[in-house]
Amino acid sequence: MADTRAMSRRIGVCFKPQHTRAVFETAPDIGFFEVHAENYMGAGGPPHAQLAALRADYPLSVHGVGLSIGGAGALDGDHLARLKAVVDRYEPVLVSEHLAWSTHAEGYLNDLLAVPYTDEVLSTVVRHIDHVQEALGRRILLENPATYIRFRESTWDEVDFIAEVQRRSGCGLLLDVNNVEVSSVNHGWDAKSYLHRFPVDAVEEVHLAGYDETADGQGRRFLIDAHSRAPAPGVLALYAGLIRRIGPVPTLLEWDTDVPDWDTLVAEASRIQDIIVAAFPGTENRHVA
Repeated sequence: MADTRAMSRRIGVCFKPQHTRAVFETAPDIGFFEVHAENYMGAGGPPHAQLAALRADYPLSVHGVGLSIGGAGALDGDHLARLKAVVDRYEPVLVSEHLAWSTHAEGYLNDLLAVPYTDEVLSTVVRHIDHVQEALGRRILLENPATYIRFRESTWDEVDFIAEVQRRSGCGLLLDVNNVEVSSVNHGWDAKSYLHRFPVDAVEEVHLAGYDETADGQGRRFLIDAHSRAPAPGVLALYAGLIRRIGPVPTLLEWDTDVPDWDTLVAEASRIQDIIVAAFPGTENRHVA
């Protein structure tokens, strides 16, 4: 199986059904594909046939969106079992989830909602990660959130909270640079300082995506993590500085809404690949074309 070292100098992209024909006809030379676990929790059918064919030729990263790691209640055992079945079936190199919650009582909310940074929530998140890692028999990665609100009851800074979760649980981290930019603009943080303080020794994957921009009720700039376009220049600049400091790491271009045609996605992935080559001139310049 390919490992993260083989992926670290290559850009990955999300696998989308509309790109299936182009992917299998062109056999693109890229680092890996990432899929959302929930799209493959059925028993069979075309999605599994496509993913099995993809897995035969490429490393996979499985990204979960429905475990509700930050939820107050117990994890959904059935959902966790379905996730385990996907992981066991496809043996992805990386498995990740979000620092967020999406369940309440018996209901599921189709969103990734922020958590307060308190001791109680910290213990809950660590307990849930321990449960997931024990069930899967492997380490998972936890992604930093894009947030739009702050909680008065929070007693932890976000970076310190994530670092403590990682220390207690032993999980890895997925550093979403777009999320850093979104949250920093929305809350008046300094994105470079955030990245400087982030526990990068535990980072095993990086995400890059595009945001939508609007204004809040006071007319201030407000960003939304929409995954609807190419990463903004500021996000790419943060990424370039990050990898110069920590070295190459498996990097994914996320594009989940207003998904472009394959050639457009290829061109953007190649542009990001060039950032790695510029930072590490000895890196083989293999693009997705």
